Amino acid sequence: MTLNKCYCGSSEPFESCCNLYINGDQKAPTALALMKSRYSAYAIHQADYLLETTHSSERKYYSREEILNWATANQWQKLEIISATENTVEFKAYFLDENNVNQVHHEFSTFKQENGSWFYVDGTFK
Repeated sequence: MTLNKCYCGSSEPFESCCNLYINGDQKAPTALALMKSRYSAYAIHQADYLLETTHSSERKYYSREEILNWATANQWQKLEIISATENTVEFKAYFLDENNVNQVHHEFSTFKQENGSWFYVDGTFK
């Protein structure tokens, strides 16, 4: 059986990398780990995980349907981490849009840790 490398770009198999967080076996230990798992969640269309890992103060701005529509409309190609601190991550997510056109989503994201869990708060698009 061949194990697929994780969508986040690590050399680890998906099952022992981001999927540990997506399926709830473990909590992401850092903001960077959460960000990578959220990218992987877009790649595998896990809108519930994306909502659950969005900070409670921000969830009202997102809907499961909109997340799922955006996740499924695009073909996720790769993730590039530009920089990361304890609670921020700058990244580029490369994807093909619904018209098969190459796109880059460049974001500076902020995260917050509460009760041992990391949450996405917001992002500034570059």
